[in-house]
Amino acid sequence: MTFLSVEQSAGRVSSTSGIVVDFMRDWRRAALRLSAGHRTAFQHGYWLGAWYEAFHDLAPLIAVISDAATGKDIALVPMISHVRRGIRVVEFADLGVSDNNAPILSLDADATDAIGKALIEALRALPDGFDLLRLRKMPAQIGGKPNLLVSLGRIGSSSLNGNLVLMGENYEDYQASIKRMQLPRCWRVFSRHAGARFEITADVARAHELLDVMDVQQQARMRKLGSPFVLNDEAHARFYREVARQGVAEGYAVVSALVCDDGVIATSLGVRQGATYYLLRISHAGESWSSCSPGLLVTERTMAALHARGVRRFDLSIGNQDYKRRFGAQKVPLTDVSVALSWRGLPYAWRDHAAQGLRRHPRLAAFAARAMGKGTR
Repeated sequence: MTFLSVEQSAGRVSSTSGIVVDFMRDWRRAALRLSAGHRTAFQHGYWLGAWYEAFHDLAPLIAVISDAATGKDIALVPMISHVRRGIRVVEFADLGVSDNNAPILSLDADATDAIGKALIEALRALPDGFDLLRLRKMPAQIGGKPNLLVSLGRIGSSSLNGNLVLMGENYEDYQASIKRMQLPRCWRVFSRHAGARFEITADVARAHELLDVMDVQQQARMRKLGSPFVLNDEAHARFYREVARQGVAEGYAVVSALVCDDGVIATSLGVRQGATYYLLRISHAGESWSSCSPGLLVTERTMAALHARGVRRFDLSIGNQDYKRRFGAQKVPLTDVSVALSWRGLPYAWRDHAAQGLRRHPRLAAFAARAMGKGTR
């Protein structure tokens, strides 16, 4: 039997799967339900707490899934609901800032298709009248456990993927594998500048200073490319600074930089979960510093420093820029799921499924993009 409840609502919907789905509208309360569990760095309490606080104009919708017989929580799915083109959409708490999205799984959760089916059934039963469920960028595994929601879609159906560098115990072996990048030479060139140094900060005020520089440098880069830049608007700026405020002291948020007497030459921001690091943002001071490749250099210096602290898995973020292959990154597939919750959501789900199918045939996808007047990137 599947039960549904919304906060303290007495309304319940039942079926035969033996699963309870509670929907909560307050992240802080929901987080207490499954404080310990398997998660990636993007389901960390610092990340999601900062996210729900910064993007407060969206409606939180957190699903807590538990076993009807034992009462034990199985999974927590951090989501939001909003209206897009008249369609009421449910999706992960993301807005493009997270490299992956996933449920938080209890330490003893069993993989079963019933979890996803129960979530869909419960969403359809809510009085909100939701039309479409979109779950994007899901990894197949969460802390070594199968992702209970991936079975709703097709593995690798996302247009985005992770880019993972796996390292052994000897960092010099890795350096030798990427010697064509000539990063030791770049470091020597940079070191000729007075006061040249690399730093990872554990100080909140310093982290915020570096994020300020990052915003300015990235905006200048995007303006030169003619691309929009939103990561320094009020909500995004507040989000990243809150992640840093909570996480830099204990090493969850990693803010690093190349600095010399001329100022901050390059910065990077990432998050760490155990032995895994996710690179999120890089900035540099422009073409006048191209002789030392500051963006690549700050990335490699960060990897070296974190390797010394026990990190062995480096995800260079979604997107497939050429430099990631030069770092030795291998693509990690992610999964998208689209489910119509009402008849109004059907055309959107069909369109999503068609796009996912086209990705299996790159030439056909490129032709379709050109036919619609869109680029392929």
